Amino acid sequence: MINSAKNTYESIDTSVHAFSTNIILLDRSLKTYGIAGKETRDRLREYLEYAIANPARADMTKPDYAGTAIDAVGNALLTIQPSDEYHRDLLLDIRQQYHRLVEQRWSIVENAEGAIPRPLIALLVAWLTLIFGSFGYRAPANAVVVTSFVVGAALISCAFYLVLDMDIPFHGAIQVSDHPLRRALAELTL
Repeated sequence: MINSAKNTYESIDTSVHAFSTNIILLDRSLKTYGIAGKETRDRLREYLEYAIANPARADMTKPDYAGTAIDAVGNALLTIQPSDEYHRDLLLDIRQQYHRLVEQRWSIVENAEGAIPRPLIALLVAWLTLIFGSFGYRAPANAVVVTSFVVGAALISCAFYLVLDMDIPFHGAIQVSDHPLRRALAELTL
C-alpha cells in the first residue's frame, strides 16, 4: 500500500514537471510565431493562472473550468492563419505541442484520484481494529497499558492517514508542489 501511494505521488509529480516544461516550450513556440500567436499565449497564461489557483477539483460533479480554459487555447490556435511555408510548419509543430499538453493534462487528472482500492482500506481498518481489540481484551487495565494502546493506535492511524493522503497528491497534508507551474507562469509573463 505504501509503495502504491508512493508510486502515484511520484508519477504525478514527474508529470507536473513535464507538463510545466511543455507549457514553457509551447509558449516559446508561440512567441517565435509572432504577433498572431499573442491571443493564444494570453489564453495559455489564463489557463495556467487558473490551474495554479485550482490545482484539482475535489468534487468531480462540478464543471471543469480548467478544461474549458485549455480548450480556449486550442480554439485560439485554430484562428491562426499561416502566411507562408515557415509559419505553416511552425503552426503544425505548435498544434502538436498543444495536443501533447492536453494529453498530459488528462493523464494528470485521471491519475490524481489515487490507486489504493477502498476494499483494501476497509480490510486494513478492520484488521487493525481486531488486533488492538484483542490486545486490549487480554491486557491488564492500568494507566500504562491504556496509554500505550492509545498512543500506539494514534501513531498507526497517523501513518495510515499519511499513506492515504500521499495517494491523492493534490489534497491534504502531502501535496505535489505547484512550484513548477509557478515557474512556468513566471516564464510566460516575461
